[in-house]
Amino acid sequence: MLTFFHAPRSRSTRILALLKELGALDKVERRIVTIPRQDGSGGPDAANPHPEGKVPLLVHNGEVIRETTAIALYLTDLFPAAGLGPKVGETGRGSYLSWLAWYGDVMEPVYVFHAAGLAHPLLDITFRGVAEVEAQLTTALSDGRDYLLGARFSAADMIVASPYGYFPDAVPADPKVRAWVDRCLARPSLAWAAAEDDAAMAA
Repeated sequence: MLTFFHAPRSRSTRILALLKELGALDKVERRIVTIPRQDGSGGPDAANPHPEGKVPLLVHNGEVIRETTAIALYLTDLFPAAGLGPKVGETGRGSYLSWLAWYGDVMEPVYVFHAAGLAHPLLDITFRGVAEVEAQLTTALSDGRDYLLGARFSAADMIVASPYGYFPDAVPADPKVRAWVDRCLARPSLAWAAAEDDAAMAA
């Protein structure tokens, strides 16, 4: 049994959209939980088994999977027929894993530090900065490919492009990167997930 713990309008909305892309919604029990919000609203939810009270969280037959990129990898491996992540041994698997890890280990920290106005040589050495993040995307998409893995949309595109949905002013200026962001953010699953979140918030 799969249980997905979700807070509307949060980082876990990406996973809700991914479940829609995977055609797996009927195989998952969705549980809405509260989390502390930056505006001071919300708060920890005793019904959320995440050790830090965060979302997203996936529980599969008693196994707890946390962190967005780990959950994305787990789900695309669990539902391979959707083709949203290369299987072990397939061409592109290494690139897929690398993009997911890069997002969590580099891209998100860099943008969080930038938004917080934090700067330090140790951060620059460890993570680099916004310019380097943009350069990675510009280089990857410089050959005109539609998606990070080529012609094939994957969960890596959904996750890596997701911050630009919240912060459109941060989209890199490179036209090929902008076109990639537009393609990723135009996925019907994202509009569906946003509508689901609106309904959950209203309720």
